Amino acid sequence: MRYQKYLLLKCELFYCALYMWNPVLGLIRYSIPEELQLGSFVGDIAEDLGLDVKQLSIRSFRIVSRARKQYLDVNLDTGILLVKDRIDREEICGLTLSCVLSLDGLLENPLKLYPIAVEIVDVNDNAPIFQKNKFHIEISELSTPGSRFPLESAYDSDIGTNAVQTYELYPNNYFILDMRSGEEKMPVLLLQSSLDRETESSHSLTLIAKDGGAPVRSGVLQISIIVKDANDNAPVFPESEYGINIFENLATGTQVIILNATDLDNGPNGEISYSFGSHTSITVRGLFGIDSKTGEIRVRGTLDYEANKVFEIAVQAVDRGSEAMSGHCVVFVNIIDVNDNPPEVTLTSLSTAVSEDAPVGTLVALFRATDKDSGRYGQVQCQISNKLPFKLDFSMGDYYAILVQNSLDRENTSLYDVSITCSDAGNPPLLSEKTVRVDVSDINDNAPRFTESLYTANVMENNANGASIFSITAFDPDVGLNARLKYSILESQVHNVPINTYISIDSETGVIFAQRTFDYEELKNFLFQAQVVDSGSPSLASNVSVKVIILDQNDNAPVIVQPKAELGATAMETISRLAEPGSLVAKVSATDADVGQNGQLSYSIFQSSNHNLFVISPDTGEIWTKRRIENKDANKQSLMIVVKDNGTPSLSATVTIILSVMGSDTETFSSVSDLAEERVFTHDLSFSLVIALGAISVIFLVILIILAVMVHKNRNVSIRQQGSLVTCCCLESRHSLNGLQKASRELQIPPNYVEVFGGDPLSQRFRYETCSKLQSTKTDFTPSEPFGPPTDKYYFQNRSIRKEGMTKITFENHNIPLNNEVRHL
Repeated sequence: MRYQKYLLLKCELFYCALYMWNPVLGLIRYSIPEELQLGSFVGDIAEDLGLDVKQLSIRSFRIVSRARKQYLDVNLDTGILLVKDRIDREEICGLTLSCVLSLDGLLENPLKLYPIAVEIVDVNDNAPIFQKNKFHIEISELSTPGSRFPLESAYDSDIGTNAVQTYELYPNNYFILDMRSGEEKMPVLLLQSSLDRETESSHSLTLIAKDGGAPVRSGVLQISIIVKDANDNAPVFPESEYGINIFENLATGTQVIILNATDLDNGPNGEISYSFGSHTSITVRGLFGIDSKTGEIRVRGTLDYEANKVFEIAVQAVDRGSEAMSGHCVVFVNIIDVNDNPPEVTLTSLSTAVSEDAPVGTLVALFRATDKDSGRYGQVQCQISNKLPFKLDFSMGDYYAILVQNSLDRENTSLYDVSITCSDAGNPPLLSEKTVRVDVSDINDNAPRFTESLYTANVMENNANGASIFSITAFDPDVGLNARLKYSILESQVHNVPINTYISIDSETGVIFAQRTFDYEELKNFLFQAQVVDSGSPSLASNVSVKVIILDQNDNAPVIVQPKAELGATAMETISRLAEPGSLVAKVSATDADVGQNGQLSYSIFQSSNHNLFVISPDTGEIWTKRRIENKDANKQSLMIVVKDNGTPSLSATVTIILSVMGSDTETFSSVSDLAEERVFTHDLSFSLVIALGAISVIFLVILIILAVMVHKNRNVSIRQQGSLVTCCCLESRHSLNGLQKASRELQIPPNYVEVFGGDPLSQRFRYETCSKLQSTKTDFTPSEPFGPPTDKYYFQNRSIRKEGMTKITFENHNIPLNNEVRHL
């Protein structure tokens, strides 16, 4: 015993010499073993701190402990640091491998603090112990050799090699000790020979637990084994260990294995109940379940190969005998990976924008693709669409680079959504998609373009000076400054005058303004060049031609050129009193400097001294008689003719025509006053006039009959000789009958057609020719609607010489049959 103490003291001194000084960062460090005797030397604190021993008392040096107890103290006379109280490393630090006491050396006057660390080294001062001194086990006599019975483990508060290292079992004839590996060593009692209760009803065994310290310490456990009689057959599994491979995607409730332990006993001693062993982990119990009756193990949780690849399930089978027996086995469940994790795509870097002139091979984005699955399920391949101007570079392992493959054009596509598709090698493969948005930045590679290749501006004449007359528009596919446009007009001349005196343009909007008032009659159109320039660097430009067409406006009134007014706005004309209805009296002609609708003229009688005597053609301006001129009509007729154009608003011109009614036969019977005078007839004169008119009519009728007979005879002779029609002579006229059709609908054609001729209205001449023919002795009459008043009805029939049919002359909606034939001489 004394020798042991001497060895212990030498060991302490060795540790003191080894760990006494450690000048790291000014920290005083000592190392001592635990359980030193009180007053044991720790270190020379005065020397280590470089202090005079006498100053320790003068400056009241003391040790301040940071622990609950004051384990160390200093001798102020010698400057030696001594053990003041029992130091138990297990009490201070428990099972912690490193155990350090933190102290402070305090000096006063002046105040100064020195940190001190004392490392407590573990010594083998604790022997292994068991929770109980005795351990009772009941083992059936029928337990088969090889049966295993777990025992209690010993506990040692020391650490490292000083903790429990081995177990020993005193030799006996029935049991041997087996160690079960794991996180902590556990003794297992293994039955070597069959038990027989009748020979030996109990067994006493001694289990020794030893640590690895020097000297070795040990603990003893007395094992009391009671051999039970009766249920002499324990449940037995066909295998002590089972290996099962299952897929990680097995659904909850799927069967893993059915354990079938057997018990040769009958009745309750042969009924087996299955359960998990005491060493089965909580994780296993959460993922698997066992049926106590059938021994069937099923999945009850979600398996994940990536979390746990193998599970160890301890199962015991216990019979229901009065002295229950159990059998044990271990099921190793290997989880097989399935392709249940799609690839993960992580974007590492991305360019915010790629210029449209970026060269081929420019980096656009960098990403990483991984898969948590194993084997071929973790092999990842990525691709992007071939239709995009990008390519994928996969030469960097699990990193992929998106590079520019083809030339970019922002005007064609300014934004790309690059869809990255990554798949593993599973069957079927799992896919992951990630979209990378790539913006294409603009460069000034497009010149502005006008919306039209040629602009045509229609401008109404008499426009206001400075008014906008047209607008040109250009567009630039570029953006920003590259698409900011400015308009201008290129220098040119119109009629030797600079173009800027005619028009100007707003440089921002392209609106064109007139710089003068245009006159269609002076300038009908002109052409100039406009230009648009963008604000890019360098800037680009385009030109376009603009044709300005001056539109006519109704700014010119009609001008009457015929008849020429003699007295201001009055013209003089003459007319025979014998003029028949439909006779041409005069013609009014006018011109208009405007064109189109503005130059289309129409004629009308605005005012007349006799409203039902004359009519005018609205298109030609020809004036015709509507009826015969009667004796009661005045010798002077006044017509106010209005010529209007078709513009808006309409402009007009007027002329007054004074028609003088001429004729010698009317002078002997009546005297016609001026337009304001009234006729005065005596009773005798009127009677004489009636007699004279009657005689003239009878003579005229006889002449017509004679002429008709003569024509009829000549016609029959001509038909027999020539077999053709003979043409009757007719009145030669300067105007065809179609001229009458242009007159008013009230115009009437009498049986004897008479037309008034004459170029100069003041020197008219009259020719009257009549031509009658008798086609047959039978006269045909075709009634027609009257044109004049209801009391005056005219019927005449026109037979065509050229054709055997009937020809009708139409005046608007009235058909007038003619009795007389008209021929041009």
